[in-house]
Amino acid sequence: MKPDRPPARRRLASAGLLTTGTLSAVAGLFFSGCANSYEVKIDSLAKPKAEDAVSYEIHNANPLVADDSLRYKEAAGFVKTALSGKGMYEAPDGQKADVVVDLDYGIGPPQMRRDTVSEPVYITVPGRIYQETVQVGTDRAGNPIYSTITRQEPPTTEMAGYHEYEVTTVVYEKYLKLSARENKTGEEGRPPAEIWTIDATSEGESHDVRKNLPILVAASIEYIGKDTHGQKVIHIKDGSPDVAFVKKGM
Repeated sequence: MKPDRPPARRRLASAGLLTTGTLSAVAGLFFSGCANSYEVKIDSLAKPKAEDAVSYEIHNANPLVADDSLRYKEAAGFVKTALSGKGMYEAPDGQKADVVVDLDYGIGPPQMRRDTVSEPVYITVPGRIYQETVQVGTDRAGNPIYSTITRQEPPTTEMAGYHEYEVTTVVYEKYLKLSARENKTGEEGRPPAEIWTIDATSEGESHDVRKNLPILVAASIEYIGKDTHGQKVIHIKDGSPDVAFVKKGM
């Protein structure tokens, strides 16, 4: 639970919040403009010459989503568009594809996350007091009469330091997994070898997988058939050209 804070401090908080915990809590406000920005973690593996495979069949690897559902068809459409951006194409009927691309996506269980927030604290500093000689009138001869009066400059607002407190939020991990395997029967009961795989995740308060899926797919385009050599963290706006390309479709 957030500690009680005076209204003035609450208003001043909007002037600048510094998060020392996980930055994805404010990922939606990280960049300027009206477009939201998402932090996406990408981890991909690929065999040598993985990009030589250009034709594919797509396979639903999510048992919770029916192949003929609108939800799956939309997701498959996003992935097909992304694959086309890397020069790949869906093998037509009667043509044997180079690889089978397994598509899995979804959302993890809710998780509690604690972030330490450092909020600037401002104080009002009284203005400088000074003496000033001013004319207050004239005598009978018309000569000016002067008097010394005390004046004070307007007050100023200065930052006095920071107030730290913990914020607890409920977050959900949205994930996308693409796995391209050889389009042939495995030998000696073993499954066909994987050519490349991509794991993309994004964590946030939203639990709308449909809204986040184009973001995850768009963030994955660059790494199709490539090896990231470890996890990469990227930021992508929902108004970026890659997202627009994925949403537009083929």
